Amino acid sequence: MATGPVPAWAAAEPGLSAGDVAAARRLFAAGAYTRLGEVLPLLQAAARSTEQGPAGAARAAGVWVLASQLAVKQGRTGPAGAFAEQAGAAARRSGDPVVLAAAARAAATPLRRTGRTDEALLLLAEARAHLLSGARATAADLEEAGLAALTAAYTAAQAHRPAPARDFAAQAEEDTLRLARHPHTPGRPRELTAGQCALYGIGIHRHLGDIDTALAHARQLRPDRLPTAERRARAATDTARTLLDAGDAAGAFTQLRLVKAAAPLEARRPAVRALTAHVARLRPGLPGLGDFVARTVVSPG
Repeated sequence: MATGPVPAWAAAEPGLSAGDVAAARRLFAAGAYTRLGEVLPLLQAAARSTEQGPAGAARAAGVWVLASQLAVKQGRTGPAGAFAEQAGAAARRSGDPVVLAAAARAAATPLRRTGRTDEALLLLAEARAHLLSGARATAADLEEAGLAALTAAYTAAQAHRPAPARDFAAQAEEDTLRLARHPHTPGRPRELTAGQCALYGIGIHRHLGDIDTALAHARQLRPDRLPTAERRARAATDTARTLLDAGDAAGAFTQLRLVKAAAPLEARRPAVRALTAHVARLRPGLPGLGDFVARTVVSPG
């Protein structure tokens, strides 16, 4: 970030460039949520004031997607939904199916958290169909289509709907195989990979009540091959939840330590703090747990 173009939040007259959005996205991927929270208001102001044409609308959509994702991390479902709506509106103005699908994925989490599962699944299915409607899908189309399918599979599983959850997961795996046949752009980590499918498989099968299969996905996953700190932390979080469901509180604590190692601020998210507190209630005497709770669960100051 320090060697690229001056970001909007540092410019004398704020604008919004693709580099700004990419820099903010890197903050999210690194789990740098405090810094992202500091710069997002400036990016949002820039998105409102400088959006011009399809390209500007796409950049604005990227900002609102990030705002929604950060709100989800903070447990703020209402703002996450509002930001996702703004992302969707900007994405529609862009006319770009990839941007539309990213906005649909952002919208799916607040929708499912507010009981609107059918709406979320329809949005994701339509976004994926739009991406794959052409004669020849690009690598970007396939990647976003697979990510939409994974989000849909998790959404269906959380609503205890096994058939659509498995169907969407299979679609994601198919998209992943197709994407693997495309040349890989150097310097740009791919989000849709077999590892990403395995990561989602942990949560999907856990929500469907199949703990053995969820743990099998966790065992096959290579966290070091996941592209970002945020994804590595997510893998450890989902594995911790699954181990806790299996009655292995000590194993869950090991995974929670991996969450903190991957992205320290992930360990302080409300959902992860609640998970840590649950482990502490079950096994308060685990070595190192007291200090871990003090560092992650207890609010500083």
